Amino acid sequence: MEELIKKALHESIENCEVKVEGSESKYTVHVISNVFSGKSTIDRHKLVYSALNQYIQTGEIHALTIKSHTLDESK
Repeated sequence: MEELIKKALHESIENCEVKVEGSESKYTVHVISNVFSGKSTIDRHKLVYSALNQYIQTGEIHALTIKSHTLDESK
């Protein structure tokens, strides 16, 4: 599942770095991309949820913690 999550995020959020942790439908994703620049936390999370919605709808992801940062914020 971790690889599917990474693939979905890479396809939806341009030039991103992704780290996924978790198991049994409970995951934490760390996403770094300059796409988040100037966006609120809510808007950043909406981008991530949108990319992973298919897995949330099926229950493959039940709980999701999102850490979203720009390149500068991640340093």
